[in-house]
Amino acid sequence: MSPDFDPVALAVPFFVLAIVLEIILGRLGRAKAHYEPRDTFTSLAMGLGSTTAGLLTGGAIFAASLWVYEHRLFEIPMTAIWAWVALFLLEDMTYYWFHRLAHERRFWWASHVNHHTSQHYNLSTALRQTWTGGVAGTWLLWLPLSLIGFPPAMVAIQKGISLVYQFWIHTEAIGKMPRWFEAVFNTPSHHRVHHARNPRYLDRNYAGVLIIWDRLFGTFQAELDEEPCRYGVVKNLGTFNLLRVAFHEWAAIGRDLLTARSLREAAGYLFGPPGWSLDGSRETSHQIRARWAASQPQAVSREAGEATGPTPAARSESRA
Repeated sequence: MSPDFDPVALAVPFFVLAIVLEIILGRLGRAKAHYEPRDTFTSLAMGLGSTTAGLLTGGAIFAASLWVYEHRLFEIPMTAIWAWVALFLLEDMTYYWFHRLAHERRFWWASHVNHHTSQHYNLSTALRQTWTGGVAGTWLLWLPLSLIGFPPAMVAIQKGISLVYQFWIHTEAIGKMPRWFEAVFNTPSHHRVHHARNPRYLDRNYAGVLIIWDRLFGTFQAELDEEPCRYGVVKNLGTFNLLRVAFHEWAAIGRDLLTARSLREAAGYLFGPPGWSLDGSRETSHQIRARWAASQPQAVSREAGEATGPTPAARSESRA
């Protein structure tokens, strides 16, 4: 029942070569690629730490998947093409909701925020992954796939394929793809928006492989030529300290919980949108976007054709 191969492990040499190539092309002026040595080292070190953390929790997570699979509703063969197509769609939609949850609720944002802490956007940023994702429990969202009847090994392989796909979209070296591709798939242009801290771009484009989920669920925002992306979190860390990058939001949650005066306030600090506070002294992404929209009526009206529904709360980093 264990995966026959690991797409991520197989792709590691490609990741390294692609990063080296992007650095070279950037230095030669042949591609838009901004690298800062300390920032790049931080991303690589976070990736290594994430791999180590995954080894520590991966066994327990896979065991939970096997237990759920023993109670499966249907028998789904790994050899059927239709099964892989169905799993691709279901796993990609699961990733969308995981990613959205990881931005809109502070507890899960705390484990995801480090991926957004770089103020540069290049291929090394893709490797800046969480150390605490297993502890945060977002992997639970994938268990229904095994309950339906998809073998855990099959799910693990598809998750790996999705992660490998998402590597190449972390770049400024690639402009917009053909219109049909941009309409269906996640692209560097779409994902630049996701990593941007501009108010217009906050909490948009949660897609893994298919951008159709953002279009369907009202979180899509196109990259606009007149508004270049500014990267990082709303309140940037200003440090390359690995421990701070990995744990700063967990520490901030702890400080807030110590000051909480009621269970309601504690729940708000823990599971409310990042930036939530009882007295309104901080701002959530929803509030930041609303304040921006109020000051930019013409810009907002120009976007009416791409309206994406209610603004989701939650990507601003909580303020200590």
